[in-house]
Formats: sequence, C-alpha cells, structure tokens
Amino acid sequence: MEGDRGSNQTAGVGEAQALVSIPEPSASALEYYWVRNSLWGIDLAWGIAVLALFLFMGWSARIRDFAGRLTRGRVRSALIYVAVFSALAALLALPLDFIRGYVVEHRFGLSDQTLVKWLSDQAIEFAVETATTFVTVVVIYALLRHSPRRWWLYASALALPFVFVIFVVDPVWVAPLFNKFGPMKDTRLEARIHALAERAGVEGARIYEVEKSVDTNKVNAYVAGLFATKRIVLWDTIIRQLGERQLLFVMGHEMGHYVLRHGQQNVILVWALTVLSLYAAYRLCGGLIRRHHARFGFERLDDIASWPLLSLVFALVMLVTQPAFNAFGRYKEHEADRFGLEITRDNRAAAEAFLRLQQQNLDVPRPNPVLHILRDSHPSLAERIDFANTYRPWATGEPLVYGDKFRR
Repeated sequence: MEGDRGSNQTAGVGEAQALVSIPEPSASALEYYWVRNSLWGIDLAWGIAVLALFLFMGWSARIRDFAGRLTRGRVRSALIYVAVFSALAALLALPLDFIRGYVVEHRFGLSDQTLVKWLSDQAIEFAVETATTFVTVVVIYALLRHSPRRWWLYASALALPFVFVIFVVDPVWVAPLFNKFGPMKDTRLEARIHALAERAGVEGARIYEVEKSVDTNKVNAYVAGLFATKRIVLWDTIIRQLGERQLLFVMGHEMGHYVLRHGQQNVILVWALTVLSLYAAYRLCGGLIRRHHARFGFERLDDIASWPLLSLVFALVMLVTQPAFNAFGRYKEHEADRFGLEITRDNRAAAEAFLRLQQQNLDVPRPNPVLHILRDSHPSLAERIDFANTYRPWATGEPLVYGDKFRR
C-alpha cells in the first residue's frame, strides 16, 4: 500500500515501533505549571469580580447614562456604551494579562516577544472583541425589546449562523492580523504534507507557515476553516523543532480533526452552550434585577446597563459546563491521535512529537487530576505517549478504526 511504502522510506519497522519513555518534568516545567494554574484561578475570580463591580457599584448604569447624554440613537448609544465598558474592563484586566502573557512567558524562556508587539496584539484583540460585543449587544437588546419572553429563543436561532461565521472568519481574516502567514519555505516538506493531505481526503487545502517565533518559542500546528476556507497551518517554531517524520504525524493528527468533522462539532457544541447560557439568563436575571435593582441602577433586562449581568450569567454557565466541554475535547484529540497513527503508522515519530511538545512547551506529562478535569482540553502527554507506543492494530491484522477515511 502507498502508506506502507511511505512509512518504510522514512523509518524501518523496528525503529518505528521502538518505545519512547515518558521523562519526568523539569523543575522549570513544574514551576511554570503551578504558576500558570495559579494565574488561571486568579484570572477567573478577578473576571467574575469585575463584572460584579460593574453591577453592584452602579458603574454600568453610569456608563449607560453617559452614553445617553452624548446621543439619543439606540445604536449610537450602544456603540458608546460598549466602547467605554470594554475599555474599562480591559484596563482592569491589563495588569494580570501582562503578568500572564508577557512577564511569565519571558521569565521561563518561552517568548522573545517585544513589549511593542505584545501591546500591539492586545490592541488588535481589544478591537476585534469590542466589535463582536457591539454586534452581540445590538442584536440581543433589540430582541429583548421586541419579545421580553421569547428573546432567548430568537437569540438562540441567530446564534448558530453567528457561531458558524466566527469559525469561518477567524482563521482567514482575524488570525493574520496578529502574525504573518506565508507559503512554506521548505517546498519538499510542503509536497509531502500535500501528499498526506490528499491521502487524508483534505484536498484543496492551502498550507501556510506562520511567523509565530516573534511571539513565542512554543510549537503548534492546526487545520482550520470550513469548506472552501480550510487551511493547514504550521508555526515556524514547530518546523524548526520537529523532524520531518514527527511533523508528518502532527499533520496527520490535525488532518484527522478535519476529516472527523471536529470543526463542525465544535460549532454545534459552542452553539449549544450559547443556548444554555441564554436560557439561564432568561430564567435568572429577572429575579436578580428585582432583588438588586436599586444597586444595579436598572429595573428591566432590556436596559443596556444589564450587559454585565448577562455576561456574568454566561461566564458562570461556561464555568459549570467547562469540565464536560474539556472531556469532549480530550476525546476528539485522542481520536485525532488515532487517525494520525493509522495514516502514518509511525509510532515512534508520534511519541517523539509528544516528547518534543513536553520539552519545548514546558508541559508536565502527568498533570494534577482535578486541574486536568477543570482545565485541559487535551489528554495528558503521558497518556498520549503511552497510546503512541502501543497502538498498532495493523501489526496484528486488526481493522483500522478510520481505515475507510483515507486512501491507502
């Protein structure tokens, strides 16, 4: 078979099946792990506290009044409200964002990003998020005024195409705002990835090399977009750090996400969580407003000053559902690992790729079980290396789980 010939050209059978040991994490990796998780907990608590401050201190109502004094038009008033609210929220989050995204990454040697580039990225992210929030606010409050009882149903119906558009737009138009996307410099490797993509049924996808080293020393690659916008993306850091065989496994894994329709599943899952959040807001916000309206500074949910209240409910729903969301993510990653192994049949290259991820990204192979459930959308590296070492049904003549998904 073509796949067998391709594997034998790059590695002998014994080499491809040689086991890779799971190393213990370095002292730096352990320290980075606990610092990062501590900052995650602080960030989570601070984000909820900031929304509560906007509500219980009456800040949101004051921003509404300020916008109302500047203009009487609802859309223009909403634009001013969202701009001021987003700016204040961003300023309150900035110190923690700076510590987490700049100080810590430099402290552990994971980034050489300049302060100017970091600030530029923050400004772009702020502009994108503010524009998205503005559209969301205009639509939701129009629905609230139109139908106080069924607004969440109408918003749910509109959320599906909105989420779909975001998944399509983000990799094509938003991601290039932060980094330079260009053709691969190694044309021979590009040809091999194209050949693998054709075997995987990912025809017509463009391959991009991203200049990510200006931001980070970590490694990553992904397949993004849907239908005509699909693209294979490799950070320049992963091309430098991984060998060709390891890269081909990573590409097989990422193509597995596309072939197994994980992108479409993500759209449906995010939409379902959005529907749940909207329904929770419908059920909970009325009672909270009746109890605390004097402190909030508004008496109706269709008052734009209620936006922090809606955001708070959305955040709490996401927090409660995050373990289930993560569990599904770990399942998808495991199946993409299976796909990558079946299409490349290079167990050692797969295990070595995970080993390089551990070393380069300062990951720990066996994370804290509770934090793993709460935070991780990927299986632990120990689990992935074990699976890469042992999964080879082709060696015993067993059928492949995804053998019908790619050309042999």
